[in-house]
Amino acid sequence: MQPSAAPSAEAHNRPTDSQVKDAIKNFKTNNPSLVIPILQAVQEKFGYIPPDSLPIISHHANVSRNKIYGILTFYAQFSLIPKGKYLLKPCRGTACHVKGSKNVINHLKNILNIEDGQTTPNYKFSLETVACLGTCFLAPAMMINQNYYGNLDEKKAEEALKDCE
Repeated sequence: MQPSAAPSAEAHNRPTDSQVKDAIKNFKTNNPSLVIPILQAVQEKFGYIPPDSLPIISHHANVSRNKIYGILTFYAQFSLIPKGKYLLKPCRGTACHVKGSKNVINHLKNILNIEDGQTTPNYKFSLETVACLGTCFLAPAMMINQNYYGNLDEKKAEEALKDCE
């Protein structure tokens, strides 16, 4: 099974102001209650929230940049830095830990030559361990974008990476 690609394979290319405006044009202006859906739309379009887009979003939603920044840093779903085309989320929860997720995570770090929270220089992979995927029956488990991989060991984790194109 090949993982679906992340929202923007070109996430590391900074979008223009007009591209940001285009991504949020269907949201009513001056409506602070829409700031989270607006941020979600921008992230879906570009793969992250470009810091340069904050003034545009602020003006559109009539919400201060400081408040938007607070939202961005509070919710884990948002990122201010570009991510790789494939977001790897190995689980480090109790069931996964007991079944060897630490070995899988270390193997991923070694073969990708990145640490947790980093992205490969070619923007193909980002690695973000998570506290729990809620898939204990698959332990140890990992998500690649929206796809789940379970009963992992080092070899199966590496095979999952090979599915990524």
